[in-house]
Amino acid sequence: MFRTLYAKMSLALFVLFVLVGGTFIFASLNSAYMYQQEVAQKLNRNLAMYIVEERVQVKDGEVDQDELKSLFQTVMTINPSLELYLLGNDGEVIAYSAEPGSVVRDHISLKPVEKMLSGEQDMPVLGDDPKSDDGKRAFSVSPIIKDGTRNGYIYAVLGSKQVDYISQLLQQSSIMRLGVGAIVLALIFAFVGGLAIFFLLTRRLRSLSHSMEVFREQGFEQAVSYPEKHKGSSDEIDAMSETFQQMSRQIQEQVLRLKETDALRRELVANVSHDLRTPLASLNGYLETLLLKDDTLTAEERQSYLKIAHNNSERLSKLVTELFELAKLDAGELKLHKETFSLAELAHDVMQKFHLRAEQQNIHLEVDIDSDVPYVEADIGLIERVLDNLVDNALKHTPSDGTIKLELNSDGLFVTVNVADTGHGIAEDELPLIFQRFYKKPGKDKSQSGAGLGLAIAQRIVELHGSQLTVNSRLHQGTVFDFSLPAQVANY
Repeated sequence: MFRTLYAKMSLALFVLFVLVGGTFIFASLNSAYMYQQEVAQKLNRNLAMYIVEERVQVKDGEVDQDELKSLFQTVMTINPSLELYLLGNDGEVIAYSAEPGSVVRDHISLKPVEKMLSGEQDMPVLGDDPKSDDGKRAFSVSPIIKDGTRNGYIYAVLGSKQVDYISQLLQQSSIMRLGVGAIVLALIFAFVGGLAIFFLLTRRLRSLSHSMEVFREQGFEQAVSYPEKHKGSSDEIDAMSETFQQMSRQIQEQVLRLKETDALRRELVANVSHDLRTPLASLNGYLETLLLKDDTLTAEERQSYLKIAHNNSERLSKLVTELFELAKLDAGELKLHKETFSLAELAHDVMQKFHLRAEQQNIHLEVDIDSDVPYVEADIGLIERVLDNLVDNALKHTPSDGTIKLELNSDGLFVTVNVADTGHGIAEDELPLIFQRFYKKPGKDKSQSGAGLGLAIAQRIVELHGSQLTVNSRLHQGTVFDFSLPAQVANY
């Protein structure tokens, strides 16, 4: 029943108002009684002193009991609400004007008496009521002194039963009831107003709670939209809402990224399984043939089978190496070891490495380097890998009598590397896909075109150097890959 914040706040407000209202009403009724006691005590403060001076007689060190009884009778006749007591020096009740048998105390505490006589205590000062075991009343008191000797006290209880009657009248008064009713109505009005204010204040919290619930029900895939507040009018709820909105966007991005990663993982597993299975199956098949038919094979057949098995082994080894290399690049585990070197010399070395293969495919290799190309600062091993992958990729897609050119240009700040070929070219809709891992050009023999990791590795290495590998291509005219490295002008 009290699960919501609004319900809990309402209950707390109700309890608070009941406590405050009850305390206020009790204080009002009690203050009326205390006010009556205070007025009675102030008006009759010197009453006991007048009685002692005018009517109390002391004979032989003792109060005249006969005269005192006459005094008590006179007082009862004139003012029935006034009760007189003769007290001893220790507070013992010696005589009184009350009805016989109505007095239940034989001693009165003298502490309130001393406070009253000292005049230091604010009124009302309440003393013991002899007619009650624990009752307190306003009183007037005066010591009985004769020849410098104190012979007891005259202790006058003011009001007695009449005071109770007046207090009861005050409590039953229509004005008092009207006042109490006004207090109750005011508290009810304040309570209803507090509920309305709480409802308005928690409205945005309820809206935020609903948005959170919707966000959860939608699988954390759709970011929460929350109305923007005007500048300067935001509070803690708006700050919490904005924080949750930002958090929901981040969670959404993370969920989408996880899904993309999972899709890539599945694709990776599928592609790796296929690319590993093909050379492994071929390698296993030819090795089994050699084992089973070794005695019947000619030397030429045996050499052919061994060559095919060796090629598949090399392909498998290259694939595993590229997978580990790409995994390190993606995980950020590969650290650059930068040094200053001549990119021109590295370009010549790379092209020389592919010279024999180009001759076999009847492809022309060219190197075009500006005379003023400066040194660069980079990881020479990784840059060599980029050039190897780009030239190797160009050789795979350039027909016989084609040309592959490696060109270096400099503007003084950067050295730009271009690898161009006159191959088949890449369709426009394929250009965004070629840097994806395991991507292979449609229509090509997938068993001979590599694993599709070369360009992905090259792109990651170039990105580690703060550059970007870009491509321009036209079908049946050729393709150009390029990237830039920072120049070291002082070292060339």
